[in-house]
Amino acid sequence: MCCLFTTIMFLGPRFGVMIWWLINPLRFNLIFDTYIFPLLGILFLPWTTLMYIGIAPGGILGFDWIWLGLALLVDLSSYGGGAYGNRKKISG
Repeated sequence: MCCLFTTIMFLGPRFGVMIWWLINPLRFNLIFDTYIFPLLGILFLPWTTLMYIGIAPGGILGFDWIWLGLALLVDLSSYGGGAYGNRKKISG
């Protein structure tokens, strides 16, 4: 199971959330009341959503905020890195 989980995570966070939802849908029902928040999270902040799904059932306490912050940093850096990499293609 560990190797399968690691392989899925290398395919990307959106794919990982999808497989996790297929394997354990009760976890999603426990965390989220509606489908709008996980859908928006998967679209715009996939790593943060994946981290939140991993730590939320036990409650977000203490060091868990650090993990969420790191996941948010990864999401924001992916957007910033894409913009920085394409800066010469945009005329202005």
